Amino acid sequence: MIGINDDGMKDVLGIWIGENETSKFWLKVLTDLKNRGVQDVTIFSIDGLPGFEQAIKSTYPSSIVQRCIIHQIRSSTRYVSYKHVKEIMKDLKSVYQSPNEEAVYQMLIEFEEKWGSQYPQCIKSWKDNGSVISPFFSYSSNIRRIMYTTNIIENLNRQYRKVTKGKPIFPTDTALMKSLYLATENATKKWSQRQ
Repeated sequence: MIGINDDGMKDVLGIWIGENETSKFWLKVLTDLKNRGVQDVTIFSIDGLPGFEQAIKSTYPSSIVQRCIIHQIRSSTRYVSYKHVKEIMKDLKSVYQSPNEEAVYQMLIEFEEKWGSQYPQCIKSWKDNGSVISPFFSYSSNIRRIMYTTNIIENLNRQYRKVTKGKPIFPTDTALMKSLYLATENATKKWSQRQ
């Protein structure tokens, strides 16, 4: 888990190893964070894991939960025909780059008028996830840039895969944790810019 502090600097808050990524797993992670002293989190940027929002709200009830826009786009365009993907992506861009919530609703109406009969699941996905997409539109472009995607953690995970892909098995979880810790130390040396 990576956090960005009030000064815009990112840091790794912790590394956890689990068999499966479930909402129960994340509830344990969040509880551990709280017990270690992280008392307040303003915004969580998450993927679409079912139950993740509820796990966050049970641990950090005043936090804002924002679904990663990239994950939302991927999820909503999963069943779109290849020949329409580029055009739909362009139209969706006008939705998520809207200046405010009112404009978003207007753009979604236009999007639905154009694509709703052909791709109702795409529209349904945006409507169903409105509560975890809409916080995004209350912030300035500088904050939106951070909330927009979970690429920060995905980039770190890519560094972890470089370390672990050559080893088919680690003798213990401790051995794996040590490798991940060293990879974290190496990756965070390059984190000198504010987000």
